[in-house]
Amino acid sequence: MKRDVVVVGAGPGGTLAALLLARLGHRVTIYERRPDLRTTVQSAGRSINLALANRGLKALRLAGVEPAVEKLLTVMRGRMVHHLGGDLDLQAYGQRPHEVIYSVSRPGLNAVLLDAAEAAGVHVVFNTRCSDVNVAKSELELVDDVSGAVRRIAFRHCIASDGAGSVIRAQLMKQPSYVGSEQIQAHGYKELSILADSEGRHRMDPNALHIWPRGGYMLIALPNVDGSFTVTLFLANAGEPSFRSLRTPLDVREFFEQQFPDVIDKIHDLEDSFFANPTGLLGTVRCNPWNLADRILLLGDAAHAIVPFYGQGMNCALEDCIELDRCVTEHVLDWNLAFRKFSEIRKPNADAIADMAQQNYIEMRDSVRDPDFLLRQAVGFELQRRWPDRFCPRYSMVMFRDDLSYAEALRRGEIQEEILLSLTKDKSSVSSVDYQRAAQMLAKRLTPLPLANA
Repeated sequence: MKRDVVVVGAGPGGTLAALLLARLGHRVTIYERRPDLRTTVQSAGRSINLALANRGLKALRLAGVEPAVEKLLTVMRGRMVHHLGGDLDLQAYGQRPHEVIYSVSRPGLNAVLLDAAEAAGVHVVFNTRCSDVNVAKSELELVDDVSGAVRRIAFRHCIASDGAGSVIRAQLMKQPSYVGSEQIQAHGYKELSILADSEGRHRMDPNALHIWPRGGYMLIALPNVDGSFTVTLFLANAGEPSFRSLRTPLDVREFFEQQFPDVIDKIHDLEDSFFANPTGLLGTVRCNPWNLADRILLLGDAAHAIVPFYGQGMNCALEDCIELDRCVTEHVLDWNLAFRKFSEIRKPNADAIADMAQQNYIEMRDSVRDPDFLLRQAVGFELQRRWPDRFCPRYSMVMFRDDLSYAEALRRGEIQEEILLSLTKDKSSVSSVDYQRAAQMLAKRLTPLPLANA
């Protein structure tokens, strides 16, 4: 049974959802407020390089676009911690060859998905912004941002993937018994860049996510295939230091000289870029339910925007698409049930990764310098080596175990942290841990893991 579906938003999640629905035989149209990124130069300053991990790769594999995306990927094997004194410390993400994550260009990935969606029959309308939705009439108000023309279209099924500031979610939140919240972080972000050297090579290790943790704030840099790095400063919006307190080029230079001395000379046009590029907002969106019968379904950031400190925002949105594909396939004649099941299955997992992302900001900006944290991390790797059927570090569950839900990773991770705290209390090394006691604790508190992916 072919259905007519409107998708609002042509980001990675919306485009992948449209592609998968089109491959199931449905007639799909996407409305996107921005110009076609494949033919238009994108403005700088808001990309936050995308980190692609197993969950996202699984979704891209389902859509058949993984080979095209592979050309855009740069392997990151761990965090390269830049200490204030200049020392470097590479902290591996995992301990197996395949346990890596990837840096990927947002425009590059989006372009691959748009090409595949159009090839599958999806019609994409650019420069067209959804300004309102009449829920009762199932009508979208669309504005052509080139001509200014306004029109209204009726829809039967609408997938709202219009981002954290979703216009469609805002209207759903006015419905009786609808629950939603938008929590804006006290910290924002500013994007900068490190260009390739004169021979087109990276100026730092290209196979790591570089991080300058400074307690209340941090700088990160992700590699790109062209030899550059996308650099992001995460800093409080107000207070000292903050984006508000860095008012002049001299303020910015002095701040970077004091806090990030080993990278300041690598950043391209530091002062000019700092003031030219916007300060981005960070926030967490929670709402329930994600659907209104079979007429509207929220997907991606529109349903569950999260802060970027686990690198899972896009991966979570792409994983949404896997579940949506499964639900509409299983309930092909009843999309009301399909949308409801999708919402019920995905919401607990979105809430879980939202919580973990909040927690990981503290880890990235501070804990990676803490000897106790590093000891627990090392002991966790040792437990995984000895008992891989019981123990898997939480980071590994989130990044590398797409067969485990976010909710399960959060649940097991909390138990494992309690075990690690107990095992490492008053200990100073991995060898001093009582592993006989560890075996007893794992057997008592953790059920066996499913057979790991190859």
